[in-house]
Amino acid sequence: MKRYFFPLTILGFLCAILWTGIGMVTHPSLSYPQQMGQLHHNDRPVASPFVSQSPQQPATGKSVIYGNLDNEPLQGYLSRPRNANAELPALIVIHEWWGLNDNIRMMTDKLAGEGYTALAVDLYGEKPADTPEEAKKLMSTALNQPNQLNQNLKQAYQYLEKTEKAPKIGTIGWCFGGLWSLNAALLLPEQIDATVIYYGGGIETNPERLKPLEMPILGIFGELDQNPSPETVKQFENALNQLGKTAEIYIYPNANHAFANPSGTRYNEAAAQDAWQKTKAFLQKYLK
Repeated sequence: MKRYFFPLTILGFLCAILWTGIGMVTHPSLSYPQQMGQLHHNDRPVASPFVSQSPQQPATGKSVIYGNLDNEPLQGYLSRPRNANAELPALIVIHEWWGLNDNIRMMTDKLAGEGYTALAVDLYGEKPADTPEEAKKLMSTALNQPNQLNQNLKQAYQYLEKTEKAPKIGTIGWCFGGLWSLNAALLLPEQIDATVIYYGGGIETNPERLKPLEMPILGIFGELDQNPSPETVKQFENALNQLGKTAEIYIYPNANHAFANPSGTRYNEAAAQDAWQKTKAFLQKYLK
């Protein structure tokens, strides 16, 4: 039997590709927060170049209490076009794994600048993370309390429906928020009017679980991402198509996980800008 040996330099090079190159491979036995920790191992919650750009029109934001959970107020960030004098379609904006930080607030202003009432929810209820390790802890704690996350999102919807009088309500999120954008749609399948998912790891692919969805769905994913992988995205897309759902699913070549996040160092300008144009057109079509 022949045996083949790699020189240590080549072996190290291959390991480097798996770790930092064209999409780090996450181990399937790891939990979702652990996989996210691998993907973001050297990342930081800095503002992406995209959110630093001014909104299409000036927007005014403020902190609001949108509900109450276990006798604790749910505090989020609400933004509207500065000159709005009418009831507007609304968006539930769901933060990345870093939490509700200033970059998410700026992204919420950008969405408001497109003519929406945008409510950035806080699914952590804690100070946003500054390091991947902190983010992993916050995410783990939140995912261990799915009922609280569901109640949080339900109250966000009720706030926009009853307090803001929004005629239509959609959801949008990135990374952890992408997962919970879909989860919010599954939670309120007949109420949510449109859902935007930016590469939410752990997305549902079971047709029976997806069957209740009534709203159109926009999915934005990266070819180099491993959570979710392109194979998982295809399963998701195929399930939606088999069910006859209205869905637009895009996998961007040479784009990795978190390529359009409001926070982080993994920004891919070409893919993020194109995804933003598709997002604007989708929301315009289904919420206005």
